[in-house]
Amino acid sequence: MLCSIYKSPKKENTYLYIKTKDDFSEVPEALLSTFGKPQFVMVLKLVEGRKLALADISKVRESLTTQGYYLQLPPPVTNLLDEYKANKSRNNT
Repeated sequence: MLCSIYKSPKKENTYLYIKTKDDFSEVPEALLSTFGKPQFVMVLKLVEGRKLALADISKVRESLTTQGYYLQLPPPVTNLLDEYKANKSRNNT
């Protein structure tokens, strides 16, 4: 399965995968509005065993088949203060 990948000019580390290059017909208008004008990155062959940086290839394939697109969001930002407090409380017990 081939897909085309686009990055968002508005949201850092946010990518949109679609089945056919430049065919955004299955992507909801509200999503495209928030995403911004998609900037083409590459065409990629989704084969089992291939690794993607921040997405599970089987989930991407399933989403492309069922929804017609896959939205990759950046991982949540770690709150370093909360992490420090949790580690400190564990060390004090």
